[in-house]
Amino acid sequence: MAVLDWSQCPAVESIPGKVSGAWVFKDTRMPVATVFENLEAGLTVEEVMEEFAVTREQINAVLHFAATSLQTTAPSSASPTLADAHPL
Repeated sequence: MAVLDWSQCPAVESIPGKVSGAWVFKDTRMPVATVFENLEAGLTVEEVMEEFAVTREQINAVLHFAATSLQTTAPSSASPTLADAHPL
């Protein structure tokens, strides 16, 4: 799994002593990881917004950063193709 350099995302910050230094949305105590965990668990963006008092712009900013970061770091030759598949 790729590790993202959140220091490059302008929508988040990590301050020692604030939520144990976790990456949080700027000027909040809301960890960015909480958004990803809840989206992965099946919540919609709207449900995350209601549950955790974050805005659509904040969520879009971290999703966009993650998507573009993963696109630029993912090696294109490592993607399997059907030609790489082996019959069982």
